[in-house]
Amino acid sequence: MMSFLPKVLLVVLLAFPAYVVFTGRPVGAEDLTEDEEATETEEDVVDDVTADDEDDEAEVEDDERTEITEGKEDDEDEEASVGEVKASPNADTAILFVKGEDFPANDIVKFLLGFTNKGSEDFMVDSLDASFRYPQDYQFYIQNFTALQLGTAVPPGRQATFEYSFIPAEPMGGRPFGLVINLNYKDADGNVFQDAVFNQTVTVTEREDGLDGETIFMYVFLSGLGLLVIVGLHQLLESRKRRRPAPKVEMGTSSHSDVDLSWIPQETLNQIMQSRKDKASPRRSPRKRNQKRSAGSDE
Repeated sequence: MMSFLPKVLLVVLLAFPAYVVFTGRPVGAEDLTEDEEATETEEDVVDDVTADDEDDEAEVEDDERTEITEGKEDDEDEEASVGEVKASPNADTAILFVKGEDFPANDIVKFLLGFTNKGSEDFMVDSLDASFRYPQDYQFYIQNFTALQLGTAVPPGRQATFEYSFIPAEPMGGRPFGLVINLNYKDADGNVFQDAVFNQTVTVTEREDGLDGETIFMYVFLSGLGLLVIVGLHQLLESRKRRRPAPKVEMGTSSHSDVDLSWIPQETLNQIMQSRKDKASPRRSPRKRNQKRSAGSDE
């Protein structure tokens, strides 16, 4: 009997985990009644319906937000279209550049603008303006020129011509820019119109004729360099002249009155003076010399 109990205990220990694993509930748990099972089923259905309703509400809210956003974008587009000033269909414009489509830097660019009234009412041409824009984005202004105030009335079926000129800045030479020329006018009812007569990318060329700053600086530099060379040569010649020794001029003793002759005997001095007198006197004939010598010998 004692040997049988360990075997039974071992079977119970092996059977209990297997029962729990296969049934999915602990031992002693009671089976649900039919009413409880129906209640749980209804709760599950209610939960599913509630989740579906929440999903539908979220989709409706997303749709409403999308519609509101689209409505705002449409309103903004309408406002932009309303605020944008366009040209009148009853007016026609034409432009002509006097020197061709050449835009030299720091030089006058002139063009003529023709305006034709094709409607039945008068048009009042207010102003004409031009500007250089950044070629990648025309909203950025590079150089804005002065607007020309016109105030000219153009009757129906008539045409008016306006002249406008501007000067591109010198540093803009050799670069492309967007040139925008606008004509502002209004009709008899006060409606404002704007016609972009010219709206293209142009290249500002460098001015070749005339003297620019670099050329003037080069000339000044060369002139100064030439002047320095001339001054250097003059200084070199003067220094060479100073190095040459001055010619020596031999002067007689008569010009030196401060010479001390006291150490020379008087007889020697008399002979020196006599010889100088003889040299200074005119030449005498040999006969006179002989007579003088003979007279001297007699004495």
